[in-house]
Amino acid sequence: MNSASYRAIYAYAWDLAEAGVADTVAEFSALGLDTVTMAGSYHAGKFLRPHGKAGKVYFPEDGTAYFRTDPARYGAIKPVENSLLATTDVMRELCAGPMRVNAWMVLLHNTLLGTRHPEATAANAFGDRYVYSLCPSHPEARAYAIGLARDVTESYPVTGVSLESPGFAPYVHGFHHEFALNQPNRWLDAQLGLCFCDHCLAGASAAGIDARALKARVARDITDYLASDIDFPADMAEAFWLADTRTGGELKAFLDWRCGVVTSLVAEIRGVVRNGASVAVIPSVARPTGGAWYEGSDLAALARAAGIIEACFYEPSAARVKADLFDVRRRLANSGALRGILRPAWPDLGSKAELLAAAAALKDGGVSGIAFYNWGHLRQANVRWIADALAAFGGRS
Repeated sequence: MNSASYRAIYAYAWDLAEAGVADTVAEFSALGLDTVTMAGSYHAGKFLRPHGKAGKVYFPEDGTAYFRTDPARYGAIKPVENSLLATTDVMRELCAGPMRVNAWMVLLHNTLLGTRHPEATAANAFGDRYVYSLCPSHPEARAYAIGLARDVTESYPVTGVSLESPGFAPYVHGFHHEFALNQPNRWLDAQLGLCFCDHCLAGASAAGIDARALKARVARDITDYLASDIDFPADMAEAFWLADTRTGGELKAFLDWRCGVVTSLVAEIRGVVRNGASVAVIPSVARPTGGAWYEGSDLAALARAAGIIEACFYEPSAARVKADLFDVRRRLANSGALRGILRPAWPDLGSKAELLAAAAALKDGGVSGIAFYNWGHLRQANVRWIADALAAFGGRS
């Protein structure tokens, strides 16, 4: 296999354990894949598994690690090992096999650890803590994220890590029974998603930003809006938020400062992972990828810090994938390498023709590696499309 090749399938430990690592690896290899990108740390969910054997709906343990951790590599916030490790170490078994193993690490989106360490979580303008989101400004949250990436690369012979959620999570992120009896809009969600914890206030203030005044203004604007009988239409809310980011000097400076916080965290991670292990950043939960800036993800800066951007091209057509790719490459400005993730199923590329066109578009756009999300969620018919998608991308490694 080409040492630079990345033809990957995303997968969960529980799915691999149930189906058998040897059997799934053989299936993946037959498709032309050369890498399993397995979740090494993950959050909660409610997942429908088309080819699950023990059941079709699965609830993973929230915020746990799927590899054997070394507590000495962490500070006050330490990972919690998943109960699967009591009987099987799927990542170790994968690493002993013929395929490369890339560790997919969810860093700061962790409700279990946020609940245990609320002082390290994001806080909105009113001081409400978002327990699903460890704040990248908090020293112990940073130490946890750095320790996680170092730990997995030093303890296992993985070829690299793909870092998810290194930044500031948005307000709307699918929390359990997330609910409101007012119409959501971009402006309100963006204001509610800003973190004004003590560490963000101190860091921004040290950078010359009047962060406390900004916090007070954001709180006042939200309060006034919620006290009114107005609902911002979607296009107006988008325009109002854009205007705030351009005309509110402190807000623009604050958002720029957040990018520096996240870039520095990724640079610290790059500095401690095992020599020879690659570091890729999955920059955003936003669609399209350009919206990553809100989470503190400066694509070019992250590419320089980590070496690789692994972008989620989660779009319902090849034309939209191609458009997003054009914008991502423009923002990267030749900084680092670019890998792309596709979902070969509803709600994205629901036909084989669209998947093949999207894979070809990634190849033509200079993307160096491709991954498919996620084996446990895919029907077997969709899994079979992957072989042809790899051919469209450039054949087997």
